[in-house]
Amino acid sequence: MSPDTAHTNPHVIDPAGGCPHALNARLRAQGAVAEVVLPGGVPGAVVLGHEALKEFLSHPDVAKDARHFPALHDGTIPMDWPLRVFANAQGMHTADGADHRRLRSLVGNAFTARQVERLRPRIEELTADLLDDLGRAAAGAPDGVADLRTHFALPLPMSVICELLGVDPEHRERLHHLSHTVIIATDTTPAEAMAAVRELVELMGTIAARRREQPGDDLTSALIAAREGDGDRLSEAELIGTMRLMLVAGHETTLNLISNAVRALCTHRDQLALVMEGKAGWSDVVDETLRWDGPVSWFPFRYPTRDLTVDGTVIRRGTPVLAGYTAAGRDEAFHGPDADRFDLTRPTAARALSFGHGAHYCVGAPLARLEATIALERLFTRFPDLDLAVPEPGLPHQRSFIGNSVQALPVRLTARPA
Repeated sequence: MSPDTAHTNPHVIDPAGGCPHALNARLRAQGAVAEVVLPGGVPGAVVLGHEALKEFLSHPDVAKDARHFPALHDGTIPMDWPLRVFANAQGMHTADGADHRRLRSLVGNAFTARQVERLRPRIEELTADLLDDLGRAAAGAPDGVADLRTHFALPLPMSVICELLGVDPEHRERLHHLSHTVIIATDTTPAEAMAAVRELVELMGTIAARRREQPGDDLTSALIAAREGDGDRLSEAELIGTMRLMLVAGHETTLNLISNAVRALCTHRDQLALVMEGKAGWSDVVDETLRWDGPVSWFPFRYPTRDLTVDGTVIRRGTPVLAGYTAAGRDEAFHGPDADRFDLTRPTAARALSFGHGAHYCVGAPLARLEATIALERLFTRFPDLDLAVPEPGLPHQRSFIGNSVQALPVRLTARPA
């Protein structure tokens, strides 16, 4: 960061995270770019303003490949640095240029709008079954309360992405635990993180080996076939990295998106009424939730390949930079003075950056939107009186500065007796 524009006291990131919005507002008031200290004492930066982040995400002199992060390789940063997992991963999310285009093309066909729409009947079927499970869980509880994340918001996207990848059901619970430990829970110790990474890679290898032996009509089998065919090839590390990316991005973000949308509607009953009365759509709920309380807060990493000026602040070459998605979503300079208000009639909500921007725009965005739209519509149609079982401020937030949601979401499906 340039000394004449950087903050004199860089923000030291708390690995335990917490609700990001007050911190985002405080930092954003000082500028669209903030200097930070990453866990482990590593200097970095976060881009917080909407226009600044949009520019940064698509800038030709910003890379995803960690070879542009010198401190990662010169001994400055220890080998057990917990965030090294983000930099060292191999896949389209850490590739640039031709490598990125090659890897993205191998998975892109599975996530076109047409292909995703073909999944609608299965998503609707899973949603109906899970709503039955949610109802039974609430009916069987003495207080009539069930955790919506456990019984609905998690198993829906997890089932969809695992079926798409060809992951057998017996692996799914462990995969969620490992992916959450590696990617979302940023308060883990280096030893815990490294152990989870090793187990996750090993389990992904086991799944790939199973599909290699018994190919099916799934994305993993297709990736293996492409890797072993005469065309574009995936290395073993790229195959595992791509599978891991698809698994994590394919369920963790949608889990948070559904959870955050339910919280928003339960605490803004006037906005829920707009949807129930047909004055707003469920897609509007998804768009506004992505803006107002997106599923990912500060996501690592991008690296300027030269000293780069962003909104008047110079970010030095090789600095690890976080994309401040939740901060950009409530940027008053772009979304207006009422950016903190959850408003389904907001015309700019669809332009939120929660799925990224530019070449690395989330390839799974159409699937996440479809899953969340179906889930919310069916949930509130089945249980129109659904409400939080505890006051929203009392919900424990995820212990993460990357993921943005709550750890649990206890709800009542029917209104309390008067």
